[in-house]
Order: sequence, then C-alpha cells, then structure tokens
Amino acid sequence: MEEAGADFGYRGEQLGLPEEGPNSVARPGRRLGALAVDWGLSVLIAYGLITHGYSPATSNWALGVFFVMSALTVGTIGFTPGKRFFGIRVVALRTGTVSPVRALVRTVLLCLAIPALIWDRDGRGLHDRLAQTVEVRI
Repeated sequence: MEEAGADFGYRGEQLGLPEEGPNSVARPGRRLGALAVDWGLSVLIAYGLITHGYSPATSNWALGVFFVMSALTVGTIGFTPGKRFFGIRVVALRTGTVSPVRALVRTVLLCLAIPALIWDRDGRGLHDRLAQTVEVRI
C-alpha cells in the first residue's frame, strides 16, 4: 500500500543542518522547556527585585526582564539560561554568530508572541525566519 503525501525531508535539511546530534534543529519540547525556564526566571526577578511582591504589575515587569535577558544573552553568547539548561543555542544561518542587532530583532518578535506561534517546515518560528536564525542542539 502506498503512502499518501510527499516526502519533505527532515527538519533543517533545507538549511544544511544535520538530521540528528549537535547542530541539528532543536525540537519543540526542548525549546518550550527553555522558554518556560527563562520566563520563570524573569517572573522571579520581577517579583523579588522590582515589584517586591506587588503581583498585578509583575507580569509586565517580567516581560521587560525577559526582553533584556534574551536580547543581551542571545546577542553575546548565543543562549539564554533556559536554552543552556536544555542544551540549545541560537545561531545565525550565514555567520553562525548572532549579532546584537539580529538578537534584538528576534527578541522583539518573540515578545510579540504571534511570530513564535507560526512555524515553518524546518521548525523555525516566524521570529527566527525574519531574524535569519535557528535554534540548534549543542
């Protein structure tokens, strides 16, 4: 019996990345786990250091902390604390190193949330496509 549909290859094949192992496209579970860790850290920092427990304002401050943390760490070392914990990093497709400007564009789009919910066949969110980056396994 013949299968219906077309073979689109594996995630990252069109980007020239390996199918498995280091430098392969990070799977959604790892990426969501890293996002949860980073958001949790942002909430703790906002709650403990900025709002001092005044919870109605904590989520707004947490988004600001998340923005600064993501833009600075991705733009300098290529990963956030959550990404490092889950063994992934952000790389630019052409150079391998994410410039601070590219990290800033990526982070702005990620904080808008909608671009992060639209993925291509390689598993990259719209924020990664527009910033010309990809999250890979370390």
